[in-house]
Amino acid sequence: MKKANYKVIGVMSGTSLDGIDLVYVNFDYKNSWSYKILKAETVPYPLNWQETLAASINYSEERLEELNKKYTNFLSGIISRFIETHQIKDIDAVCSHGHTIKHEPENNYTLQIGNLPEIAYLSGQTVICDFRVQDVALGGQGAPLVPIGDQLLFSDYKYCLNLGGFANISTEKKSERLAYDICAVNTVLNYYAQKLGKEFDEGGKLAASGKVNEELLKKLNKLAFYNQKPPKSLGIEWVKSEVFPILEEYEENLQDILHTYTVHVAQQISKTLDDDSDSKVFMTGGGTFNNFLIRLLKKESNCHFTIPSDEIINYKEALIFGLLGILKLRDEVNVLKSVTGAKKDHSSGVIYEI
Repeated sequence: MKKANYKVIGVMSGTSLDGIDLVYVNFDYKNSWSYKILKAETVPYPLNWQETLAASINYSEERLEELNKKYTNFLSGIISRFIETHQIKDIDAVCSHGHTIKHEPENNYTLQIGNLPEIAYLSGQTVICDFRVQDVALGGQGAPLVPIGDQLLFSDYKYCLNLGGFANISTEKKSERLAYDICAVNTVLNYYAQKLGKEFDEGGKLAASGKVNEELLKKLNKLAFYNQKPPKSLGIEWVKSEVFPILEEYEENLQDILHTYTVHVAQQISKTLDDDSDSKVFMTGGGTFNNFLIRLLKKESNCHFTIPSDEIINYKEALIFGLLGILKLRDEVNVLKSVTGAKKDHSSGVIYEI
């Protein structure tokens, strides 16, 4: 008989490179899943790691192998310190996403570093990780993976919208969960805020101080990705090859770029919603702290936007990776073909024992 109660640590590192999110969660199953976050922490990346991870997309295969080993060591240390700091004793598993370096599902390839077998003995825990590779091998996008958690934990909402490095959305259509990436958000906004000497655009104030460049906005809204039908997903490669070349033509005023790009994000997101005031949108991710973006979204759409507690905003992805790990332990479906386009629903991830 399967257990009904699990205590796990969920670990997530996102494309915006702001840090590693860790949550210690108690999950309970009684006809449906419920959870309680017991401890949560974000460990910021030191500058050298930020720079290395940002540059690693251009690394050779040999250099990536070396980086994978170093990052696995680094991540193990972060996990061990989290356990020690919070004096956590009872752990069924650590469920870790790793850090995405390359995501090219069209080439049957995705790479998340920090998922080497050594992570188990280095952290002293059973570790479940590498959740994307199997899905790509099954013909899927390998992303997004969070929607199974939306379905099992947040089904009261018509839409679950995450505003992180990228915006992605998850919803139920004809009894099937659909989810896909919409556009880049903080990967672009943080990049231009940093050009203005800020780590990120706090509250969207820099963007709000600019004005719309209509010509730029039209070019951004014409990007081919937006006409593709789901399943579809984005990686930093797309931002570098498709988005930055457009923005670079207009860099004489960076505030205007931030303003225009934020308007673009709001417009692309609103196009994915049904514009019905009865439709509840559950919002998470760092972008929900961007007041300017939220104001624009509410202007573009009549949907009812719900912003939960800071804890859920900041840690929802780490929380759901904890659940993905439990589903893998139980040999239950944790990736949906309707979301990723894989040949079948499946139980993804690798389990490393000490």
